[in-house]
Amino acid sequence: MTTQDSFVQIREVGLRDGLQMVRTILTSAQKLDWCRCMVDAGVTDIEVTSFVPPKVVPQFADAADVASGALKIDGLHAAALVPNLKGAQRAFEVGLGKVHFVLSASNEHNLKNVRRSTAESVEDFARIVAARDESDAPGVRGIELGAGIATAFGCTIAGKVDERMVLDLVDTLLEAGADEITIADTVGYANPGQVRALMRRVCAMAGSVPVACHFHDTRGLGLANVVAALDAGVRRFDASLGGLGGCPFAPNATGNINTEDTVFLLESEGMHTGVEIGRLLEIREKIAAWLPGEPFTGAIARAGLPITFEPAQAVAA
Repeated sequence: MTTQDSFVQIREVGLRDGLQMVRTILTSAQKLDWCRCMVDAGVTDIEVTSFVPPKVVPQFADAADVASGALKIDGLHAAALVPNLKGAQRAFEVGLGKVHFVLSASNEHNLKNVRRSTAESVEDFARIVAARDESDAPGVRGIELGAGIATAFGCTIAGKVDERMVLDLVDTLLEAGADEITIADTVGYANPGQVRALMRRVCAMAGSVPVACHFHDTRGLGLANVVAALDAGVRRFDASLGGLGGCPFAPNATGNINTEDTVFLLESEGMHTGVEIGRLLEIREKIAAWLPGEPFTGAIARAGLPITFEPAQAVAA
């Protein structure tokens, strides 16, 4: 394996996707403590918050404070999710180095999620790129803009999502200036064969632009889909500590892939993540105490690491 082939980037989304549906509102200090602990464990890419209206998701009323605090944590590459130009402008003002925009391949889901059609969201992404590129504010022109396509493998509202529709969106977003493409199984409908086929095409289209996957384990295929995406060439994955997460507008779409189990899988496959699983389990206990009554998933937390487990070693350049 080459260095590039053997390293896999884990992006923690527990602070965003994981928190958007929990009952307990964490303080900004708790969220930043969570970030620091994850960085200490080797997870340096974290989606720290979402710039959405507080009346829609009260958990993120402190988005600007959390994002600002995250920028002061050494070693942390902080990002935020935004659904529209207004959210992106708020993220730009804070000074985040990376902003993730999301739209849905399913027009019906997009209407529920961000109250506009998918076509309108595509137009909004173009406006976000223009706002970045035309800004005179220090640092804004250097911000990375990721574009995520939700419900790429199916939708609880619309049902089947045509692969051609997803690929057309990838092409349009790349043409608009996306610096990264994320393909998301928002409702946990994907299977490995479907993932392998679609991600091979997406990676071929993206070329040098990084491609990531965001899987939910709603029906138990999350980690199998990670392996399929690996086979297709994907080397970036979203995951959530303890499997927290879900979509408010997708019934029963609970459970992101679990960060601890995902790291275990990848390291067992000989991929290097740079993440210490034991530290993740310690952080998990702390977060679980902060969020009483919330469902935490994970086989490694339940059974422990096998005595035969050996973390993969980084390949020298």
